[in-house]
Amino acid sequence: MALGGFVDWRGRAINGEVHGGVRATWFLHVMTLVTNVVIVPNLLNLVTYLHGTMHMGVSGSATTATNFIGATSGFALIGAFLSDSYITRARTMVLFGPFMFLGYGLLALQAHLPSLHPPPCNVEAEPNNCKEVHGWNATLLYTALYMSAFGDGTMRVCLPSLGADQFNHEDPSESRQQSSFFNWYTFGISFGGFIGLVLIVWLENYKGWDIVIGVCAILILLGLLIVAAGLPFYRNQVPEGSPLTRILQAVLVVAFRNRKLELPKDRWTGAGSVDALSQTNTLKFLDKACIINRGNNGAWSVCSVTKVEETKAALRVLPLFISSIIGYTPDIILFTFTVQQGGMTDTSLGGIHVSPASLFIIPTAFQMTILAVYDRFLVPSLRRRTGLAGGVTHLQRVGVGFLSVTLASVIAAVVEKKRKEDLEKKMSLFWLAPQFLLLGVSDVTSFTGLLEFFSSEAPRGMKSIATALFWCDLGLASLMATLLVEVVNGATRRGGRGGWLEGASLDDGRLDLFYWVVAAVGSLGFLNYVYWAKKYAYQHNPRNAEQSVYHDSS
Repeated sequence: MALGGFVDWRGRAINGEVHGGVRATWFLHVMTLVTNVVIVPNLLNLVTYLHGTMHMGVSGSATTATNFIGATSGFALIGAFLSDSYITRARTMVLFGPFMFLGYGLLALQAHLPSLHPPPCNVEAEPNNCKEVHGWNATLLYTALYMSAFGDGTMRVCLPSLGADQFNHEDPSESRQQSSFFNWYTFGISFGGFIGLVLIVWLENYKGWDIVIGVCAILILLGLLIVAAGLPFYRNQVPEGSPLTRILQAVLVVAFRNRKLELPKDRWTGAGSVDALSQTNTLKFLDKACIINRGNNGAWSVCSVTKVEETKAALRVLPLFISSIIGYTPDIILFTFTVQQGGMTDTSLGGIHVSPASLFIIPTAFQMTILAVYDRFLVPSLRRRTGLAGGVTHLQRVGVGFLSVTLASVIAAVVEKKRKEDLEKKMSLFWLAPQFLLLGVSDVTSFTGLLEFFSSEAPRGMKSIATALFWCDLGLASLMATLLVEVVNGATRRGGRGGWLEGASLDDGRLDLFYWVVAAVGSLGFLNYVYWAKKYAYQHNPRNAEQSVYHDSS
């Protein structure tokens, strides 16, 4: 059975019985698992590496880490544009994924050779005697970090979209398998992170950074080879040009040109033809792009209803896109500073030394558990009570995550104040468990909810862009986190004293007060998000997919 719109890796027409399906996605599941064995623990310990090995200050190491997260998400947009417009998703991964391997290879080389990193010293006990990485060594560090960010960003945006391409959504059986793919994809992220928090963190503690980063580079190479081995089995969607280009060049320009024209009573027949998207009554000024003006039928003279509805769909999500940036900012900050906070506690459990980053095993295990419980038990129960296909709407699920991280900020402020009351007696690491658990709840709800929301509300021709939009949301939240740190430091400098987060260690700063600022930002972000979520009109009704628009009443 041949399927239109798809080709194999050599550009030939595919056979649906040979290409795609569950067999093809197993290569992608392995890649998801392997990459997250590397990514999750290294993100959690990146601040520790920058502060303890490269001797950056508390604020500098946190800012570098958040900028790295933001850059990764920004590069995802580049990967989406290339894969949608010029090359297939599989080729994008194979061509640009090796940058991640090369980045980790350079980091391993720098960690191994003494001439490429500062001399060892105890940055907590002797902060004034430790030399921060500088000059060519700093250039090497940033080059390696952003090379790996580029490779990671392009792969993370292409992998879920490539997996979805392996199933024909018009076939009931394959449509169910496509839904299962996303469940396994999310589980693979959590399970890979769980393995990494045991294996990689153990290597970091007992074998050294050069060994662990080298192992990470080998794992990334293994994952890339597995993805490449699946090339003969993938269905590859033929690139048809960027939908963003169509929106900017066609709909907005044509609608502006026709702004003085009157809409006909039956405005939907202006461009004639059957269109894939439902016709809506919002943003009516864009409907003028469908008017046939003076007999011109070119792309710059008249647009189809589908193009207009694609533009409307993109514009409708913008308020939620922006409000989600604010709502997700506290999550990025807590993600970064909780590891540093844990480094100042007693990390021993009996005779076992526990790395602060290893505490993330708790929310990671919680994520895997709640995903299974949510899908098997909560969704059927909530569906019976609410009548919603998913139990709750995507926006309700995201709201729970934003509220959880705000509560985590409050708890983190209280715990940090208690820690500083008696610096002679170190607080147990497990005082941080509640905020870790709430971060886990936030990831299960806001992370998955936003990904599903952008994907489900996007038109068929904008699925990759929608996935990239999700990662850009997280990236911009990281940049907002950096900006908030800089603003707070600037506002709290007095005389010759540095800001709240500019001390050589957390003992010299006021992280507890900063957490209250984060809680305030989170509260305002949550309220702003709720306002726009109430006003949003769904393209597809969560209660009945046959209806075109549904207003969220949550």
